Amino acid sequence: MPKEMHVYIVTNKRLGTLYIGVTKDLWRRVWEHRTHAMPGFTDRYNLSRLVWFETHMNPTEAIRREKGLKRWNRAWKIELIEKTNPNWRDLWHDISG
Repeated sequence: MPKEMHVYIVTNKRLGTLYIGVTKDLWRRVWEHRTHAMPGFTDRYNLSRLVWFETHMNPTEAIRREKGLKRWNRAWKIELIEKTNPNWRDLWHDISG
């Protein structure tokens, strides 16, 4: 049975810089963003607030979704976030239990 995959968006503040990623372990990956464990784009812009994610059972579909979202314009990405998270609440506590 394939392991679930997550497509996610992190930011630094409401309407801030957005980063879209895909991972097999959402908790670990968001923790890495929050603790700046990996140098790079998310570290440089302090993107540590999880504001949106979805789960896929098919890894190919998750990767396809991530790549598709990265091609979206900014307004569509903001609309996607605000559809389920209008206040841009950090969802870290929802996934960290």
